[in-house]
Order: sequence, then structure tokens, then C-alpha cells
Amino acid sequence: MKSLSNMRTWIGLVILLGLFLLFSYLSSTPKPKYYPNYVSESPAPGGVKAFYTYVKKEIEGKEWRHSPDLLSTKPDHQLLIMVEPAISFETEEMKAYINYMKAGNTILLLQTNPQGMFDIKTSGTNSSESQKVFTQDQTSYRAQIHSTIRLQTKKGDRVLLSDQTGPISVQRSFGKGQLIVSITPEWMTNGNLIKRDHLPLLLYLLNEGKSNTILFDEYIHSGENAPTVWNVYPMWFLVLVIQMILLMTLWLWLKGKRFGPIFVPREESVRFSDEGLKALTAWYLRGRRYHDSIIIQSEYVKLLLQERWQIPYHREWLDLSSYMEKKRTRMSANEINSFLTGLVHILEKETITKQEFLLWSKRLEQLRKEVEE
Repeated sequence: MKSLSNMRTWIGLVILLGLFLLFSYLSSTPKPKYYPNYVSESPAPGGVKAFYTYVKKEIEGKEWRHSPDLLSTKPDHQLLIMVEPAISFETEEMKAYINYMKAGNTILLLQTNPQGMFDIKTSGTNSSESQKVFTQDQTSYRAQIHSTIRLQTKKGDRVLLSDQTGPISVQRSFGKGQLIVSITPEWMTNGNLIKRDHLPLLLYLLNEGKSNTILFDEYIHSGENAPTVWNVYPMWFLVLVIQMILLMTLWLWLKGKRFGPIFVPREESVRFSDEGLKALTAWYLRGRRYHDSIIIQSEYVKLLLQERWQIPYHREWLDLSSYMEKKRTRMSANEINSFLTGLVHILEKETITKQEFLLWSKRLEQLRKEVEE
């Protein structure tokens, strides 16, 4: 009955814990997620989710989150959109982008001041924010331009868009591909996309790329992002996993499992160790019972002689000379006789000194090792 009562108590605690975690998760108010500007998944006014969703639905568009050296070097006729890069590029990364264009692909770079990107040069100008923009065929559009710089062209460049103060969008060839540069990244943001004629102007630039596959470069905003367990799995699944771990821990605890080092009871190790022999030896030495110790050692050696060399245990020590000679011990016949005679003399004495005890203990130990070998 007591065990059943404990079980009900633990089950009640587990249920309360689960309900508490579930209620905490459902009632918690998450903080608004922060989105950097010009990110394709950002619904904020500074994001470009609206245009990205449109391109993804109407054309074949997707995100690109890897380093540029993984871009295709085949003439796939892709269009890579780079909106206001937030990181500085290494030389190798710039070479990878250029090789991507030389293979037959297009990059659309929207940056307020692209000075230094792909050898682009700019110049300053005085202009108001709201102006008219003209295409190559002098078609005019209404647009808002925040940048105070204009693009400088060189031989072979095509001016796609311009205003009364200079070029704002230029097309430049790179091998089999091309680069389209525009100083108006704000046109693509959610807050400005449908203002004035920004959307038609963006579509005009996209059509110049003549590509069926469009990639939105997200590597330029935060570098290459490796997926983690927190953004791969949904939050409800992570909460469920944590609860299962807690329940498993409580179940193991209920079953009597303990976590930590295993300590063996001392009596188990003492019973099968030589600790008892050491204690007995110390008792003999403190009591100066040298003679008793020599008798015990000699009896033990005689038992070994019977087990290993088949020498009868009931024989006296002086009668073992012939048996030991047949076993070819390390001692000669005279040494064997001297050993046995001295041992019998020590055993017949009533008391022996410590020096005699140490001497004959050593000699008996040598014989024991020889017999056991």
C-alpha cells in the first residue's frame, strides 16, 4: 500500500510538471523577432519579403545562403540578386562571384554606394529624393532615390536607368555573363515596393537579366549560417523532447537508479584479498612469535611439495632429501642436506631470534617459488 501511495504521488507530480510546462509555453509572449534590413524573409518595412515572395511564386526563385565558391560555374543562366551587402568580401570571394558571371550568369547588385565592388566607380552629386527616372528608350518613371552618388561608366557599359544628374543603373559584361548595378536598394523593401513606379523599374532590371532561375543572396547579410537544432526543429517538438527527458529521469529515480560512482562495500574486497594475511603477519611480528611463523611457513611449503612434486606430506624433513634430489632443484645434494638439517634444527628450537626468522623465511620463500614454478 505504501508503494502504491508513493507511485500515485510521483504520477501526480509528473502530471503537474507537464501541465506547468505546457501552460508556461502557451501563455508566454514571445518577443518580436528582429530582422536585419534587406533580408528576403523579413516582413519588416526594411525587408524584401514581399518582392521575394512574388518572384518565388511567379518565377523560380529561392534563397542562397552559402559562400560564393559554391555557386555554379556552368552557363545555367541564373540571376543572383545582391541587395545591400552587409559584409566585406575577401579577394577569393570576389573572384568566385566574377567566375560565376564569366560562366554565363548574371548578378544584380543593388547597393547605395557600390564603390569598390567589381571595380565599380562612383561620383557625388546633388539630387533631391523624388525624381524622374529614364530608361534607354527615354521612357520616364517616377521613383524615389536616396543615394547622393551616381555611377561612372566605362567603354562597353550600358546605362539602363538614369536621371537628370547621371546613371543610376548600369550593365557591364563579364565573360559570357553580366553585372547589373543599381544604387536603389530601397526600391525592393516592403515599405517602398509599391510606392511610385518602383516595382515596374525592378521588373525592368530583372528582365534585362534574361534568366529563368533567380537566387536571393543571403550570404552577404550574415555570412554562411550553419543550421542548429534550435532553428531546424519546431519549438513544440523541442518542448516535448525536454518533457520526455524529465519524465525519463523521474522514472529512473523512481526505480531506484542512482547516478554517480559505484562504491564496492569494503567487506567484499577484504574477504577475497590478502588484507587478512597482512594483519595476521603483523600480529606475529609484534608478538615476536617468530618460531610459530616459521612452523606455519614450513607446513605450507610441505603441502606444496605434496601437490606439485608428489612428495608425501607425512614424511619428516630429513627424509625428503632423496625426493628433492630427483626433482633437480637448484641446490646440490650437499646443499639440500644442509638445508633440511638446518630447518629441522630451527623447528626443534623453542624460540628463535629475529635474524634467524628472517633468514629461514627467505630460504623457505625461495623453495616455495621453485616448487610453484
